[in-house]
Amino acid sequence: MGNRSILKGQIERIVFVNEETGFTVARLKVPGRLVPVTVVGNLPGVGPGEGVELVGEWIEHPRFGSQFRVECFQTRIPATVSGIERYLGSGMIKGIGPIMARRLVEHFGKETLRIIDQEPHRLEEVEGIGEKRIRMIRDAWEAQKEIRDVMIFLQGHGVSPAYAVRIFKHYGRDAIRVVRENPYRLAADIFGIGFLTADRIARNLGVDPQSEMRAEAGILYVLQQLAEEGHTYYPAGLLQQRCEKILEVRREVVEEGIQRLRSAGRLVVEEEVSPPRETGSDATPVYLAGYHTAEVEIARRLLGLLQGPPAVPLRDADDLLDEIPKRLGLDLSVQQREAVRTALGKKVMVLTGGPGTGKTTIVRVILEAFLPHTRRILLGAPTGRAAKRLSEATGWEARTLHRMLEWDFSRMGFRRGPDHPLEADLVIIDEASMMDCLLMYHLLRALPPHAFLILVGDVNQLPSVGPGNVLRDIIDSGVVPVVELKEIFRQAADSLIIVNAHRINRGEYPYLRPIRGGQPQDFYFIEREDPEEGVRTILDLVTQRIPSSFRMDPLGDIQVLTPMHRGVLGSANLNRFLQERLNPSQRELHRTGRSFRVGDKVMQIRNNYEKEVFNGDMGRVADFDVETQTMRVDFYGRILEYDFSELDELVLAYAVSVHKSQGSEYPAVVMPVHISHYVLLQRNLLYTGVTRAKRLVVLVGSKKALRIGIANAKTRHRYTGLKEKLVRIAQDSLTISGNTG
Repeated sequence: MGNRSILKGQIERIVFVNEETGFTVARLKVPGRLVPVTVVGNLPGVGPGEGVELVGEWIEHPRFGSQFRVECFQTRIPATVSGIERYLGSGMIKGIGPIMARRLVEHFGKETLRIIDQEPHRLEEVEGIGEKRIRMIRDAWEAQKEIRDVMIFLQGHGVSPAYAVRIFKHYGRDAIRVVRENPYRLAADIFGIGFLTADRIARNLGVDPQSEMRAEAGILYVLQQLAEEGHTYYPAGLLQQRCEKILEVRREVVEEGIQRLRSAGRLVVEEEVSPPRETGSDATPVYLAGYHTAEVEIARRLLGLLQGPPAVPLRDADDLLDEIPKRLGLDLSVQQREAVRTALGKKVMVLTGGPGTGKTTIVRVILEAFLPHTRRILLGAPTGRAAKRLSEATGWEARTLHRMLEWDFSRMGFRRGPDHPLEADLVIIDEASMMDCLLMYHLLRALPPHAFLILVGDVNQLPSVGPGNVLRDIIDSGVVPVVELKEIFRQAADSLIIVNAHRINRGEYPYLRPIRGGQPQDFYFIEREDPEEGVRTILDLVTQRIPSSFRMDPLGDIQVLTPMHRGVLGSANLNRFLQERLNPSQRELHRTGRSFRVGDKVMQIRNNYEKEVFNGDMGRVADFDVETQTMRVDFYGRILEYDFSELDELVLAYAVSVHKSQGSEYPAVVMPVHISHYVLLQRNLLYTGVTRAKRLVVLVGSKKALRIGIANAKTRHRYTGLKEKLVRIAQDSLTISGNTG
């Protein structure tokens, strides 16, 4: 470390700010210097026009030259008229933008900030300011003053201004006290602040790394991370090893922490279960309590439903199987007839199969068969896009599961449950492979005991983003009736998309056609070994070749899917280039380390129950307002307003991950398949990506990578216990009924 220096001046402009880390590059006007100084470091909450006193050191950057690296700082309210105008016009105070800042300063001069602070009623003297705006400005000013203490307190810990705002909103004036007493509460209470950030704060506050508080928070963090990887439980031995490594604590600290959390009811240790032992470690399942409850209840409720009587007698089912297909002009295969028969004869059924095998046709026939008996039929899917597709295919209203179960934000839970069940005699859920264990648990809790349940999905697709492998576990248990459709419809057999999807799923190399010459096809492969050349090809395909050859809209019809977020062919890099080519607007908003423009294609990346918008929903940026610090997004006709502090919930969506595309269907899919994606090249990922396309698939990349992905049938193992619970509870039921008999 060089010699520490003090630098005083006024922020002239913010060159760059990464709101995820708080890192800022700014230009500082220093008295006595003709040229502004470049300053770098954590400067949360600082805006143009503010006076600052910085402590740090001078460094020489190999590319950008002399810079002042900030260790800590203090702010001073700007004193000059121009400084006040720049400060207020920077968007720091909601209700004041550049134009209003100029009007205020022209009217009040150097007294402007004092008027806002002490005599806000006088703001009415300025044209365009009424009571509503005065309240907005006054509230924002007070919040800004109070939040500054929180900002300064957190500035050395890499906590972004956006997260500091959330901390303040959540805890209010108690924010600093709460953080000092138990910084690990941040990881549980504030979206975006994980254990690692909370741990960094705790260490700076002097919390003992071996403390009980840290051990318990760390164990919960590790289990939650494992849940995000898809596990509902983790073997005790492996969990202890991972906790020791991540937390850098002694084994006994972890063991004692697990026991305390177990006693408090936050963990369940399933000691009575004997799963296969991991090599050299204890394989006892350790669950976060909620996931254990979910698995047990899913098993119990499914088996309870299976005890009910059929919808129609077998003889009547045979008559319906003759009459309905004839009326609809359908010629059902033997497999399809068996699927309808099973649906009418069993209270629960799984209908699975690949694209083109007629799952939707079966759903239409089942609906026709049930209609003479009841109109209390509900159709649903995990995502809005999947629900829309189901509605279009069946002509029957379909809703997302969250809307079907009636999420109530005020209660932070679903209104539908055992005490207020769904008003339905038949419930059909499409894209069931996307359902994680918690969503399935809530659906089954809300299902009335007399209702029929049909789960429709393609089990060969990627499993749910959330924890569990619900559809696979239900099928593998052998407890629930399953019909798998394997025969491809004649019409579907003409599509290379359908044919190649099934070939990939069987581990066979797809039929490839050159993209030029010959009869137009719907499946192409363009070989590009160099990743940079791959990017250029994808840009050309999306912006020029596909729109001109297939008459498709680049924004509405073409979706780029990619296995990874990072890397040259990852979604982050592709989004940057696609945004520049497809939406080269000059009006830009920099937030959360991203740039948003009006017209941008965006995706929601977490469930927001208050707005009723969910992980994976896509929309377009309608507009943004610096004065009110809000951005409006159009989600297929629903306009939702986001505060700037909420923008980390949105990402650009010109290119999205294959995982995020589940449940969606696009006219055209362009997908890089490159050796740089080696870690994620898996058969089910390629299969899922290809099956998202309706009219066109173009793969860009390496044939070697394509072969590797097709050959790799190994999926990431998920530790889930639903299959075992279904089998065990079914066996227990048989034993009890046998003893009773």
